[in-house]
Amino acid sequence: MLDREARLSRRKFLAASAAAGLTFSESSPADDGVEQPPLSRTRPAKLSRKNRKPLACLTTVYRPLSHSYHIAGRFIHGFALNGRMHVPKQYIHSLFVDQKPDNDLSRDLAKQHNIRLARTIEEALTENGKLAVDGVLLIGEHGNYPLNDKGQVLYPRFEWMEEIARVFRKVGRSVPVFNDKHLSYTFAKARKMLQRGRELNFPIMAGSSLPVVWRRPELELKLDSPIEDALVATYGPLEIYGFHGLETLQTMVERRKGGETGVKAVTCLVGKEVWKAGDQGRWSWDLLEAALARAESVNPGDIRENTGCMKVLTHPATPPTAFLIEYRDGTRGTVLLLNGHLRDFVFAAKLRGESRPASCLFCLPPPPGARFFDAQVINLEKFFETGKAPYPVERTLLTTGVLDAAIESHHRRGERIETPELEVRYTAPADSGFLRGSIADE
Repeated sequence: MLDREARLSRRKFLAASAAAGLTFSESSPADDGVEQPPLSRTRPAKLSRKNRKPLACLTTVYRPLSHSYHIAGRFIHGFALNGRMHVPKQYIHSLFVDQKPDNDLSRDLAKQHNIRLARTIEEALTENGKLAVDGVLLIGEHGNYPLNDKGQVLYPRFEWMEEIARVFRKVGRSVPVFNDKHLSYTFAKARKMLQRGRELNFPIMAGSSLPVVWRRPELELKLDSPIEDALVATYGPLEIYGFHGLETLQTMVERRKGGETGVKAVTCLVGKEVWKAGDQGRWSWDLLEAALARAESVNPGDIRENTGCMKVLTHPATPPTAFLIEYRDGTRGTVLLLNGHLRDFVFAAKLRGESRPASCLFCLPPPPGARFFDAQVINLEKFFETGKAPYPVERTLLTTGVLDAAIESHHRRGERIETPELEVRYTAPADSGFLRGSIADE
């Protein structure tokens, strides 16, 4: 979710960590036995591991503002929630870090917090031939990895899941596994990853924070809503943010009448072809207007002139991009990447019988804190505690497949890609689990 180029001063981070090195011992235990120290936003106490379960974190890099920094970091440091210090029911027992750039934090972090720094995935998961953890964080995001001819980053998520499964077979026991973001860069590999979970009877949770962040207004479409057409407008590069846009769309349209039945075809358009498709009615200008009305960052002026004309922060000037999704039941979905016109995630949908579109903003508090990871970790905590994903992993399987098809369409210069393999069926949860209320602690 965060820009790959983002960096922090390693020296400043370590100085802050040292300043926060006091240990709190006077807090009263919570009902579940997990100690809850008082909230401090300047010098928080180190957290006790008492009555907390161990996790292994397998990550490509552990540097400032990386996904592992934000996700694993919340299990290490805790975070503010509803005006109190929230201590997750799990802690980071071991770290496997594939790449260590100059601003790597893992070695010093491991020393400061007594985390086992493993040389291999098996070493991170086991001790003395037995499984040593109650859950696994697989965070294959960021780092220096090759691209294929379509421009997809070849993160080793599939290969690491295969290694996790091998270790589970070897020790004769398995635990829940979370995979950050889309499962892999191909639908075939993604499907095999879920197959390993079924074979060895371990639950898998996947995806990013978008489905569970705050929404303004707090829009929760009812199950079996008569959705006819839906659109997400956002920004960012094709694959990394394209997935986020698709996931935002899917967490809403999966609530339509009849549940999810899969995707029939996908088309990716770029540049003037995006506006032409809108003028032809292949996506809805009215829904785009309704979505942008919820945005907090819309650039004044003509969208056709703004999009692609300027670099915004770390995102280069790139032309407009559209993913056109044809669902098997006739529902239509659109994701628009509009770099230069907005820097938000906004949604709108046409519901049969309703004169006005349903719409909302997905709230993403910015770095360095990036508090949208709070929402993700809260749901991860539930997953590792219960062994049941709070929302269907099939959502991530489907969005992985749609993204794969969209990138293939882009590679073929806008060719419509039929997707018979994406007959993915599932039912959305009654409560999608997004955070309600104020973002700032009251």
